Amino acid sequence: MTELRLDYIELLQQEVNKNPDSLRKILFGGTFHVFDYEWRRSSFQFREADSEVSYGLDTDSGGVRPVQMVVQARVLKYLLFMRQSSEEGRTLLSLRVGQKDQEKALAAALSDSLWLAGQESSATVTLVTEDYCVTPHLDYKLDNFTERLQLFTFSQKEDVRTFILEHIHCFKDKGSHGVILFLYSLVCSRTIERLEEDLDSSTSHLLYRSLGTFVCRQALLNLLLTGRASPNVFNGTLLFGEDGLPLQRPLQGIASRCDVGYLHWSREEMERGRLLQVGSMLKTPMFPVWLCCTNSSYSVVFGLNRSLLSDWKMEHLFHLYYYSGQSSQTTTDRLTVDTHSHHWEAPADGDPEKRFPSLEMTIRTKWAGAAVNWSDHAPFY
Repeated sequence: MTELRLDYIELLQQEVNKNPDSLRKILFGGTFHVFDYEWRRSSFQFREADSEVSYGLDTDSGGVRPVQMVVQARVLKYLLFMRQSSEEGRTLLSLRVGQKDQEKALAAALSDSLWLAGQESSATVTLVTEDYCVTPHLDYKLDNFTERLQLFTFSQKEDVRTFILEHIHCFKDKGSHGVILFLYSLVCSRTIERLEEDLDSSTSHLLYRSLGTFVCRQALLNLLLTGRASPNVFNGTLLFGEDGLPLQRPLQGIASRCDVGYLHWSREEMERGRLLQVGSMLKTPMFPVWLCCTNSSYSVVFGLNRSLLSDWKMEHLFHLYYYSGQSSQTTTDRLTVDTHSHHWEAPADGDPEKRFPSLEMTIRTKWAGAAVNWSDHAPFY
């Protein structure tokens, strides 16, 4: 393992030790918030090894789920495209893995995210020590977790992956606070200074309170997906407002294609005429794996053939596979997408929910007008 960048890590460790409030401010927007029970109990646990869905993380409900599902997308990228050297080897059997391969895939997924956040030049991993690293001031709210963070920073991506694999229990075991540790690692890899530059007038922090828990803002989703906490999903930077006047502070969008993609559809937004329009940088990733936000619920769809993103002929008729992250799903669901058929455009009578299943509508934000065949299982609404 290469030497740690001691000058940088010491400065970062000192900043966290002296002012742990800075972590809370960039996450919660204030210093008195701490992670709730739902977040503290969450880690990255896989389904049963060697089962049909052994590639899958057993995700939680609520605000934690988007973080776990982005990691899920990169787990699939690793298992399908980083281990397999040929198209012929990519089948669903490739995803039937044992515990060792599960751990390798998780380490690869986490290190990919952190490396992107560190601008592909460094990454920081946070672990918890037994001793307190912080002397709290009077108005500081203890959570008995943030005060014990120890930082490890690396300048080689392979060293990040190796270190995480050596400490994989810190991210996947029950009671490890694995999701929070990963989130702290992500913030420290990006650095608070860079995060403040990423954000714009519409967003000042990464989480917000809703229905009793903390929920990811779009900026955090984009940080997870792209390595930059840009608050918007359009391509590039928006310099002018609706009236054609220059904005005081430009709105930051997505600067380049991601390794895994993002699709978004909401029936409520659609009915109000305010559907979020995702740009091509997110909709057309480098690997055929997409995080889907459908009616505020998160899942993953993926293909087995990388040519789907580079050969237009492959887009005529192809298969996508769906994983919800829920323990009730015991098989991988296959959908057949036909971009040359428009029979889904049914007459206007009847229940619109049954005529236009929400997951199908999400897929159509990428492949407009496509028909989706659900094979022998009922559509997900």
